[in-house]
Amino acid sequence: MTQHPKLNPATATLAQNDGVDVNELTQTAPKTCSTDMAIPVFHDDLTDDELDAMMVNATTATNFLKAIGHEGRLMILCHLVSGEKSVTELEELLSARQAAVSQQLGRLRLEGLVQPRREGKTIYYSLTDDRCKRIISVVYDLFCKS
Repeated sequence: MTQHPKLNPATATLAQNDGVDVNELTQTAPKTCSTDMAIPVFHDDLTDDELDAMMVNATTATNFLKAIGHEGRLMILCHLVSGEKSVTELEELLSARQAAVSQQLGRLRLEGLVQPRREGKTIYYSLTDDRCKRIISVVYDLFCKS
């Protein structure tokens, strides 16, 4: 397979496997990374500002994926998708010790994925936004559905 100059090899391979004319794809795609496609399309004529913005987005995405890339943290997020849980509830659901759960919650909090709420001596955690729900849904579809 020949390397296309305007696409990364994985994108070109996926496009060709789907029967897409790669030359047509690069001519009709917008100047920056496409947001309406499942795979990004990059062009040689991106400005430095556009490349810088893409790097910032890549860093943000990498940090997000690292945060959910641990079994314990992923399981916590899976449980929080259904709603707020106390640390004690999470300990029981995960069959894990309080110290381990608290450590993972700390990392998720640091990454801005969960937020705490204190009620008396009890601390409850919930998801900060919809990103985790969306990713957990995809992960569930790919790995958990039979």
